[in-house]
Amino acid sequence: MPENPITIAIDGPSGSGKSSVSKQVARRLGLSYLDTGAMYRALTWWCLQQGIDLTDSQEVAEQARTFPLEIGTDPDAPTVHVGGTDVAAAIRETAVSEQVSHIATNLEVRATMRDQQRQLIADARHAGSGIVVEGRDITTVIAPDAEHRFLITASEEARLARRARELFSSDDVQAIEATHDQIVRRDAADSTVSAFFEPAPGVVGIDTSDLTFEQSVAAVLDAVHAAPAHPPVHTPDDGGTR
Repeated sequence: MPENPITIAIDGPSGSGKSSVSKQVARRLGLSYLDTGAMYRALTWWCLQQGIDLTDSQEVAEQARTFPLEIGTDPDAPTVHVGGTDVAAAIRETAVSEQVSHIATNLEVRATMRDQQRQLIADARHAGSGIVVEGRDITTVIAPDAEHRFLITASEEARLARRARELFSSDDVQAIEATHDQIVRRDAADSTVSAFFEPAPGVVGIDTSDLTFEQSVAAVLDAVHAAPAHPPVHTPDDGGTR
């Protein structure tokens, strides 16, 4: 358990392993856990349910400010509810995955999510030992003053294989092809409004391409224990993360 509340900020592209690694790091250190991507997915699900045109940026931005989101930060049982409905499984379905970039590239939505995510971080620090926050732009926009900041990456080949196994329980040619557009297209779209392939100054880069899950977790924990907290890097409040 950390002696003082800490924030561990973790960025990374799809399939890099950041979500599973972040949850395990949170468990090992007794911290809360926030999947910021789930917030964007939840808004996507809500808009689709309401029949809202995702290309109507103003309407989507208004929904971001008002939709009834409740997100739990227990790493052993992270929860996502919208209007009392458990959407944790629904937001991972293909229908949401194929549309979430419309939400993630809406700058007004990103600003709203940024404020909500910062409040969740503040709440976790006030109530307990701190929090592990993962997604996009966490290290540079959401929590540039986090005590520990990481960018978890992997080769495109490794990321496609991991996501294919997750979605199809296989990484054969057909599964890779079915996964390719979802990963590559989403990363291309999201990279227009956030940077998540190269670590910013002061951010520790970890390439998990050739690491097992336990090795990836150990790499983060070793860096947290071995290195002093990084000094804050202040950047303009120009977006959020997914």
